[in-house]
Amino acid sequence: MRAQNRTNFHPATFFLLGIPGLEEVHIWISIPFCLVYLLALIGNCALIFIIKTDSSLHQPMYLFLSMLSLNDLMLSTTTLPKILSLFWFNDREINFKVCLVQIFFIHSLSTMESGFLLAMAFDRYVAICNPLRHSTILTHGVIMALSLAIVLRGVILLTPHPFLLSGLPYCKTNVIAHTYCEFMALIKLACANTRIYRLYGLILAFLTGGLDFMLIICSYVFILHAVFLLPSKTARAKTLSTCGSHVWAILVFYTPAFFSFITHRFGHSIAPHIHIFIANIYILIPPMLNPIIYGVKTKNIWERFLKIFKK
Repeated sequence: MRAQNRTNFHPATFFLLGIPGLEEVHIWISIPFCLVYLLALIGNCALIFIIKTDSSLHQPMYLFLSMLSLNDLMLSTTTLPKILSLFWFNDREINFKVCLVQIFFIHSLSTMESGFLLAMAFDRYVAICNPLRHSTILTHGVIMALSLAIVLRGVILLTPHPFLLSGLPYCKTNVIAHTYCEFMALIKLACANTRIYRLYGLILAFLTGGLDFMLIICSYVFILHAVFLLPSKTARAKTLSTCGSHVWAILVFYTPAFFSFITHRFGHSIAPHIHIFIANIYILIPPMLNPIIYGVKTKNIWERFLKIFKK
């Protein structure tokens, strides 16, 4: 396909390039991508169903987990169908407005995911550091209020993204060297001074994911302090085991997120296909691994899953 490099300040359509340099093997790359998507759909749907139908799991940690699973379903569905369409049918075309909508959902849902991980860290902090007041602090009303605040934060802070991008002139090219529409990928196509836009994105990333991560670290400092005050090794190990799944979920989400963020802004010497693989891992892997992590490491969920499977 010929790249359209003519002067076009407001192109109606953009073209996704996919993974530069690996166009010939897109069909093979699509196989693990499709499997990851199917596992994410099955795992998160199963997790939501188990938590919804088992009254013993209607606790703060699991309620936040069900919201995280719903968020993961939406996040992976925002990108994977179009990526698979690109790989299988060479469907590179994407309407400019659809591209802006995709950018909004990707970034707002990623912000919400970070918020739900913070809420789960707060739940662990209260459960370990103040166990006698856990049920009175994290009531259903508080859980709903926290969840609503997380969703509103993601929507309100990320709503300016598509409006800022729609006002930029795009006269360099209308070919996006990526598998999906992304804020920084589109900024690079603008033929205008985008310093203020990049600064806005940087500040926003710090106020959401960066701040959430620092608060999660602080909560675990207090948790570790409380755990090491326990009298026996058995009690310490049992208490820490309740945090294991959450710690793995944090690592799975934040590790590729930080790599993707750093390579976007500072990794100019990194090969494009490596950068795009990291960006896809950030979108694809957490929705797939979160149900597996919690299903395997949480006894109640695993037993409930086996019961359903046997039926």
